[in-house]
Amino acid sequence: MMKTAVYGAGAMGTVLGAYLARAGVEADLVSRNGDHVAALQKGGARIRGWAAFSVPVRAIPPEEMEGRYGLVILLVKQQDNQAAVERITPFLAPEGVVLTLQNGIPETALAETLGEERVLGGIAIWGAALGEPGTAELTSDPRGMSFSIGVPWSGPAAAVLERRIPGVKALLETVCPVTVETNFTGLRWSKLLVNAAFSGLSAVSGMSFGEIARGRKSRNCALGIIGECIGVCRAAGVRLPAVQGRDIEKLLDPRGGLWSALRARILLPLAVRNHRRIKSGMLGDLDRGRKTEIDAINGEVSRWGTKYAVPVPLNNAVVDLVHAIERGERRRSPEHFALLWNHRRHR
Repeated sequence: MMKTAVYGAGAMGTVLGAYLARAGVEADLVSRNGDHVAALQKGGARIRGWAAFSVPVRAIPPEEMEGRYGLVILLVKQQDNQAAVERITPFLAPEGVVLTLQNGIPETALAETLGEERVLGGIAIWGAALGEPGTAELTSDPRGMSFSIGVPWSGPAAAVLERRIPGVKALLETVCPVTVETNFTGLRWSKLLVNAAFSGLSAVSGMSFGEIARGRKSRNCALGIIGECIGVCRAAGVRLPAVQGRDIEKLLDPRGGLWSALRARILLPLAVRNHRRIKSGMLGDLDRGRKTEIDAINGEVSRWGTKYAVPVPLNNAVVDLVHAIERGERRRSPEHFALLWNHRRHR
């Protein structure tokens, strides 16, 4: 196995690192959280929730990185990417790659610094939440866990990365099934519309994905956001692939008439049943008074909506609400669903 680092060992990174360690893969879990690193060093990674196990791991702060990594799995918040890339670059092996498992569409900005031939795209179709130092909760059913990876580019950079994919795939398969996706831009949008609908709404409401999918007002808002994302993709010429065998555009677009809307309302809770316990990682950021990734999620939809002249009022409103919560002007509440729906109807 190539020398590997999980850079940004928060909730997702700790769970990922624990699964790798349990499978016998040596990986450095890199985190700026000193208390978390100390707890991981002392007692190993303790996983709770849908899985329950403890395993020794190698955890270090960024300043203790050494040697050359063939693979760095990037899981920091996107607003921290520039600082992370500056730290990672000296430790990448000559043919090393960075696999981003972040939300949104981060590859282009990363490639501006690292070069396209060093940036591989990936999506983790599962969730986690950080507990006390050294502890993380798996919030998805392990039976529904998977990764999808792919090359975001064409041309010479794509040829370089395609030679790296088998090794990366084999490493990740020690955790859960891995799909190599040829239409990676479409896959990014399939995941982004789910994050925009559920992570954004979880941040403004404090609710889990399952609670959002079950509530009438919250479900209408989630489906409205999904419809806006599909509209942007159609305008941009992005073809959405299936996610875990589900055709999102066919099943969850509520805009095709009464039957389409009814079918989407029925299917949405089923679509997230394996991930119903997840709450947005942005909730933890809001609790700690930190800036969230909302501009990289719903904000990304807003930018594409502006670029392709597609109205996305629900996505715009979610961005505005989260920023208002960040500034202390609002508090997260399920009451925001009525505000969001009225905002959509009057735009």
